[in-house]
Parts: sequence; structure tokens; C-alpha cells
Amino acid sequence: MNVIKIKKWVSNIITSLLFLTLIFTAVVVISSKASGGEPTVMGYQLKTVLSGSMEPGIQTGSIIAIKPGGDMTRFQKGDVITFKESEEKLITHRVMEVKGTGDNTQYITKGDNNDAADLDPVLAANVVGEYKGFTIPYIGYLLSTAQSKTGSALLLILPGILLLLYSGITIWKAIKEVDVKKDASTISN
Repeated sequence: MNVIKIKKWVSNIITSLLFLTLIFTAVVVISSKASGGEPTVMGYQLKTVLSGSMEPGIQTGSIIAIKPGGDMTRFQKGDVITFKESEEKLITHRVMEVKGTGDNTQYITKGDNNDAADLDPVLAANVVGEYKGFTIPYIGYLLSTAQSKTGSALLLILPGILLLLYSGITIWKAIKEVDVKKDASTISN
């Protein structure tokens, strides 16, 4: 492969990445604003991890995907669930034991990085969803920023500006190449 083809491939990859970043960011920000909270992508809710209780499997600052809904009494030992500790606080921990059945189902949970089980059992009615193993480290910090007005504006505008700047540079280089070829053909005639 010659240098020109390599440059073209790199240019196409950069353009594609910037465009995909812009689209992804727009979807996350719009989804977050529309739902009034955490964004939802293809039926999964994205949640930000704020503590290290599930490390090393789920790192602080990561985003995780949970599957909301369904029968919240279905979970078994070893499943990872997200539940309401209070109206403002969600926790994602592993089920260590299941007590009761039906509407009386309770879960004894524990963070993988914690020494002991959580003090209070979790009622099935307080379970929000199940963690399905999807995590992206450190993106949770970005997601938290996206939920603020300034952050959402910045996350929508910045990739767009980068894409425009990169497009402008690409167009400028193309025009420069055309001018060089035009000058070369004028000299040869």
C-alpha cells in the first residue's frame, strides 16, 4: 500500500469515529433528557457506578447496562441485581441468598468487594433490574456530566465542532492537491 492509500484509510477511520461519537453522544443525551434520568438504549438502562463495592468486576466510574422489568422474584444466588436502597439511591450487588417466595421474596445481597453481606434484605418490590454483564469503564463519569445542562451542551457541541474542523482540514487539503495538480498541468503545457 502506498502512503496516499494509508492516509485515505486513516482519514476515513477518523471521520467515521468522530461521526459515530457525535451520534452516540446525541442519543445518550437525548435519551437521558427524555427519560428524566438514566438513558435507555435498546431496552437496557444505563447506570453509573459510584462506588467500588463490586470491583474488580465493575469499576467505579463505569456504566453498566441493566435489564429492567419482568418478574422481580426470579433471581437466584449469584445473580447481580440493581435495587433501591432509598428513593434517591440505587445499589448493584450480587444475590447471596434468597428467602421467601412470591410477594414475600427477599434477597440477601453483597458487593463482591465487601467483607460482609448488606445489613438489610432487599424486597423483590425494590429490585429495579438485573445486571447483564455489560460494563464500560470510566464512561460513567462522562454520563454523569451529560446529565447537567452544561455537560449535555458540551457533549453535543464538542464532537460536532471536531467533526467540522476535521472536515474543513480535509477539504482544505483536497483543494490544495487540486491546485498543485492544476499548476503542474499548466507548467507541462
